[in-house]
Amino acid sequence: MSDLPIPDMPAMLQALEKSLSARFQSVETFLMAIGTHLQGHESSNGFGAELRQLQQRIGMLDVTAEQGMEDILFSLGQMRCREQSQGRPIRDLSDVEFKVFSQWGEDGIIDWIVARLPSIPRTFVEFGVEDFHEANCRFLMRNRGWKGLVIDGSESNMAALRLRPEVWQNDPTAVQAFVTAENINDLLTQFGFGGEIGILSIDIDGNDYWVWDQIAVADPAIVICEMNAVLGDVHPVTIPYDPGFERLTGHHSGQYFGASVAALRHLGDEKGYEFIGTNSRGVNAFFVRRDLAGHVLPLVETRRAYPSLHRDSRDANGYLTFLAGQARFDAIRHLPVVDVITGRTVQLADLSTPYSPDWQAAMAYRPLDKA
Repeated sequence: MSDLPIPDMPAMLQALEKSLSARFQSVETFLMAIGTHLQGHESSNGFGAELRQLQQRIGMLDVTAEQGMEDILFSLGQMRCREQSQGRPIRDLSDVEFKVFSQWGEDGIIDWIVARLPSIPRTFVEFGVEDFHEANCRFLMRNRGWKGLVIDGSESNMAALRLRPEVWQNDPTAVQAFVTAENINDLLTQFGFGGEIGILSIDIDGNDYWVWDQIAVADPAIVICEMNAVLGDVHPVTIPYDPGFERLTGHHSGQYFGASVAALRHLGDEKGYEFIGTNSRGVNAFFVRRDLAGHVLPLVETRRAYPSLHRDSRDANGYLTFLAGQARFDAIRHLPVVDVITGRTVQLADLSTPYSPDWQAAMAYRPLDKA
């Protein structure tokens, strides 16, 4: 019997979004017309309370529409999970990407790896998640019923998460804390996420390397760590440790943060993890603990690290400058990094070419003219 055709998810979602957008634009226009027509007559005609009530109910439609869209995305994500469950080999992790609640396709990668490790604990720790609306482990929590510790430095973000139905439906532990190398072990212990856990997901736009390096009380089966592809794939470097580091104060361009994928691969190897690959946008690196990697590695043809093509650089006033390729690196070349193998602090400008030939080709690399 032939396989059923796989739905064209992007086309389906585009059509749905267009339909919902048109519908709610019509509602908004209708509401504005009512307000204009009744302006100045609310009290005399007794319409004031009714109009306010109608406005409140229309406002709630935005929440209802968002929930409906999320439910549809969730169902489509479940379909993709079933499609990917057959255990066929893949070229690299980009083959199993799909996005429901993650930013760059991590939902699909995570579910594909987890499906091959059925005996690991169904618990996760994720920090640097803002309000957990767009996060690596949210789909996993809802789809597979995992329990997790969610940490962000903003109390307003955690308060927003606590108000969502997902809290009572899935029981995540939402904690406000600015994660550092000094406090991460205490946080994990305090909230009951020491010992063996299923996933550790790190995305703090800064000290990611140093925090992972210091974790000693938890033993995750899978580690997902944000990398900074601007730093390249050749040199194992990270920003120097500063417990108060914030990305846009480190450098206004936003390109100076985190660690290179080579640095993360070195750290993973030292901590007993096998590098599995990155997502196709060059944002997150995926690792599986060495004693479990045999269930995953034979199915991955190439453990590929992808470069980033993002052009999200900013000027000193916060406006996007759209730097690309080597220009992103050159904007921060005067800044220091630590070689995690030698322990030496050097300037980025002192390093040789940061990008491998494969990355140069992928970024349509063009060496800049030298003065």
